[in-house]
Amino acid sequence: MEPLKVVAQLWERIEARDWDGVAALIAEDAVIEWPVSGERIVGRANFLAVIGDDDYSDESSVEVLRILVDGDLVVTEVEIPQDHVVYRAVSLWTVRNGEIVGAREYWTSPGQDPAPRWRAGYVEPLAQSLSAD
Repeated sequence: MEPLKVVAQLWERIEARDWDGVAALIAEDAVIEWPVSGERIVGRANFLAVIGDDDYSDESSVEVLRILVDGDLVVTEVEIPQDHVVYRAVSLWTVRNGEIVGAREYWTSPGQDPAPRWRAGYVEPLAQSLSAD
């Protein structure tokens, strides 16, 4: 399966809470890195344990805002609303032979890192709802 289709299906299966389907797309020895929290998840079983945890997987939807592909590299931008916060993530997925073998994901939520006042004369506010251009 093409890398773009693998990653698109990954997000669909995560949204559907289809953990067996997610497992079919992740290599057994995949390495997923989350630099923002300083964590590395090694192995399919550990990745599934983290994303399938009841506290972690209570998101109601996943909206893929953008997906780009260059060979084995797929980049996604997604938005995942929860009860009290909206998360956004940019993920860099490496796909080989129809499986995700690695990823680096950067998660944040709008307003988490407020702009310093000194920049106000040089910037304009970014709309809360971002859409792919």
